[in-house]
Amino acid sequence: MIQFNRINNIVGWLVFLVATVVYGLTIEPTASFWDAGEFIACSYKLLVPHPPGAPFFLLIGRIFSLFAAGDVLKVAPLINFLSGLMSAATVLFLFWSITILARKLIVKTEDGQPAFGQALLILGSGIIGTLAFTFSDSFWFSAVEAEVYAMSSFFTAFVFWAMLKWEMQTDRASGDKWLILIAYMMGLSIGVHLLNLLAVPALAFIYYYKNNRGKTSTKGMVFTFVTSALIIGIILWGIIPGLPSLAGRFEVFFINTVGLPFGSGIIIFLLLFLAALIYGLFYSHQRVKPVLNTALLCFVFILIGYSSYLIIPIRSTYDPTIDENDPENIVSFVSYLKREQYGDRPLLYGPQFNAEVVDQKEGEPRYIKGKDKYEIADYKIEPVYDPKDMALLPRIYSSQPQHIQEYKKWVNIQEGQKPSMGENFSFLFNYQLGHMYWRYFLWNFVGRDSDVQQSGVLWPVERTDNLPNRVADSKARNNFYMLPLILGLVGLFFQVRKDEKNAFIVGLLFFFTGVAIAIYLNQPPIEPRERDYTFAGSFYAFCIWIGLGVIGLASLLEKILKKDTLRAGIVTVLCLSVPVIMAVQGWDDHDRSDKYNTVDSAKNLLSSCAPNAILFTNGDNDTFPLWYAQEVEGFRTDVRVAVLSYLNTDWYLDQMKRRSYKSDPLPISLENENYRQGTNDYLPYVEKPQVKAGMDLKQFISLVKQNHPVLQVQAQTGKPFMSFPTKNFFLTVDKAAVLQSGIVPKEREGQIVEQMAWNVGKSALEKKHLAILDILATNDWKRPVYFSTTVSSSDFMNLQPYFQLEGLAYRILPVKNSTAEDEGYVAKDLMYDNMLKKFQWRNLDDPRIFYDESFISQLPPNTRDKFYRLANAYLASNNPAKAKEVMDYCFKVMPDKSIPYDYYTPQFIEPLNKVGEKQKAMEIMDKMEQRTTKALAYYAEQGSLFDREQQTSFITLQQLIFSARALGLNDRAAKMEQTFMRYYGGNQ
Repeated sequence: MIQFNRINNIVGWLVFLVATVVYGLTIEPTASFWDAGEFIACSYKLLVPHPPGAPFFLLIGRIFSLFAAGDVLKVAPLINFLSGLMSAATVLFLFWSITILARKLIVKTEDGQPAFGQALLILGSGIIGTLAFTFSDSFWFSAVEAEVYAMSSFFTAFVFWAMLKWEMQTDRASGDKWLILIAYMMGLSIGVHLLNLLAVPALAFIYYYKNNRGKTSTKGMVFTFVTSALIIGIILWGIIPGLPSLAGRFEVFFINTVGLPFGSGIIIFLLLFLAALIYGLFYSHQRVKPVLNTALLCFVFILIGYSSYLIIPIRSTYDPTIDENDPENIVSFVSYLKREQYGDRPLLYGPQFNAEVVDQKEGEPRYIKGKDKYEIADYKIEPVYDPKDMALLPRIYSSQPQHIQEYKKWVNIQEGQKPSMGENFSFLFNYQLGHMYWRYFLWNFVGRDSDVQQSGVLWPVERTDNLPNRVADSKARNNFYMLPLILGLVGLFFQVRKDEKNAFIVGLLFFFTGVAIAIYLNQPPIEPRERDYTFAGSFYAFCIWIGLGVIGLASLLEKILKKDTLRAGIVTVLCLSVPVIMAVQGWDDHDRSDKYNTVDSAKNLLSSCAPNAILFTNGDNDTFPLWYAQEVEGFRTDVRVAVLSYLNTDWYLDQMKRRSYKSDPLPISLENENYRQGTNDYLPYVEKPQVKAGMDLKQFISLVKQNHPVLQVQAQTGKPFMSFPTKNFFLTVDKAAVLQSGIVPKEREGQIVEQMAWNVGKSALEKKHLAILDILATNDWKRPVYFSTTVSSSDFMNLQPYFQLEGLAYRILPVKNSTAEDEGYVAKDLMYDNMLKKFQWRNLDDPRIFYDESFISQLPPNTRDKFYRLANAYLASNNPAKAKEVMDYCFKVMPDKSIPYDYYTPQFIEPLNKVGEKQKAMEIMDKMEQRTTKALAYYAEQGSLFDREQQTSFITLQQLIFSARALGLNDRAAKMEQTFMRYYGGNQ
């Protein structure tokens, strides 16, 4: 036993070393897209990220960042490597879990000591299963970037292994120590992600089977299952938001009712709570109640682990530069924990998509900290629906128009009819389970079609002819020939036959970290990106069966190969082909070691702005990389990044009115009472004839600030709210001051207007629009104001005639464009200097690097369009040499071999021809016509799921037709028109 355990430990650490090296070689050297930039920045300086936060991850990330020793460029790879190390540790505990389960299957001796052949088979099963998980698509993706899912997987792997170790204990006291350790680790995991809680049912049945050997019953199993669900509920709702919520009620009562100073209620609550815990421990010890005592100790250690969350309000109190939701007091902290800003989704019972709201009722009050007590700022408004529109397990619930259209792709629903239970279940099984879980499962163990969003499974017999280049050439097109799936199924069936109880336990882990999550999330039919990383725990469980499949195959060969050692060796070597194929297929699309595009794009956007600028940005990928660049690398901290979606909140507006590094506070004249939550969230357009022609913007902001009755509209609830009386606004410009400031290029000084006038074009203003208007009215052109070119045009409020393009951002200037350009004047020389001299384009010309859908579909098209606009501006000013230089540079830094031509590329055909690059122009036309035609033929067969790809292809073909006509290629244009109509007609 001792000898095998030693070998088992050594081999486990060797597998850990292999995984560490793999992830170390493939980690991203900077911040990646989505949340990674935010997590790196918040780890580096212990800032407050989006709810519900990940405080334990941040603390460990901060420790890793210290190894940078002052070199800020090492911070990102170090924190990324934290995920790699946690992933390797997950693999380590997976190995030990597999060998424990494998030993139960094949070792029948009393001392549990395996023979040499058996030991070889056990270790082989562990190696195959863990390496399969190491190279699985979804897990590998999270292992090489600074996200919480790798560390969350580690906690799941650890507690499952620890429970298996607990089961092996014969002494109750030592066994209870394992339970307390598990509780502590689950408490810590709360500070990373809540996915770890889904391991509880599997752990509960390990406990049940050990304590009821030979006496299991249906009643006992049902009781165990219900108990495990209660434990999850107690932690998920009772401890995480429940205890802080209760503390918040104490705080409000003792401050508002009793009149004690702030913080007194929390102190009283903590004293009472600690007294109750101490009494419970003392009582259980005195009365010799070991189960109660252990349960209370587990509860205490969960709370100790959970206490990492205290870092959130502590750091928020210091008003850091990233302080999302400002959870510095108990009231805002509870809202932060509950993720209230994201709203709710119905789970077991709720309204359907066409449910009629018959009334509204006031819910819980929203408190804010006042001068000497907590004041009610607003009440949560809860809609009351017609009971006939409520349903059990509502899946088709979203009333957003774009969601309704997407529902129709999966279920034949009618907008005027209530979806039936069958239709709800159809959406559940077809989309939420089939498309958003089983598709991901098969990606990992069968093959993946490509990285195009919504892409399907690549089966061994999948056709390879007539595929679009975007699919056929994708490095993410991986075929595992179903070998991992087959081996896993062999392991599943073998364990069910030989060890039904442990097969049930692994099955519970597989179900709750997979199918149960899909049911709980109740996802709408549109997601901004693929969500496979959510289900890594389920894929972890299946890799246990992949490992046990080695033993299953050895069992099948028992009659042919009699010698245990020979059989174990042959089967292990044969099965090693599974992780080898997964590694070979997956390496090129998971290797991020030379990717810098995310941070380069962020720096390029910041470099587009003049000093001390205000930059309005969109969502995650438009903002988090900027935060990383500023917070970690200290790049262009003079630019104040203002996230438009956050400008709809009071806490963010408060933060924008504070200084940040080199950036002065934003020029916002509105006070907190003007934009407090529940105030001016939504200003409808209510026309007043006397100002229909136009209204001075400064006067409008002043009236809003005064909460003036002239803008008030009486609501049905009796409480008046503000409106805006005209869509036409004007802003008087001090031309002399503008000229003196030098913000307008010399060639445009004659175009400075005395009065900016525009129509906002909206029937309602959100708080973010009000903030933009306030900044324009208050700023007086003292600070440059920009919109990122990736911002939705709906947020431009028709200010485009006053836009000046200077790179990847539009600057607002009091200069009206002389042409009818929709997207602003091109400041040629300034933009040339930015894009060809200042901007970075590291490795975008390297075809070996994999650039996935998140990047390919967003930044290259936008960037190429800006190069085109710059080149076209030079052509319009009769400077073809400069235009050619710009276009040559564009295709040099982003060549087709690494960044495939996109739907903006056909614009270059005509200007390339004008500057004498006819061969290059025709090369683009030939390639894009062939690719687009192939893509249209392919996606026409795929159906409506790929509407975006179809529409992109139609736009591309239209651009090619216009270019062909411009070059006088009428026959070719007519041929492409026929292709367009053939597929467009079939798409209607």
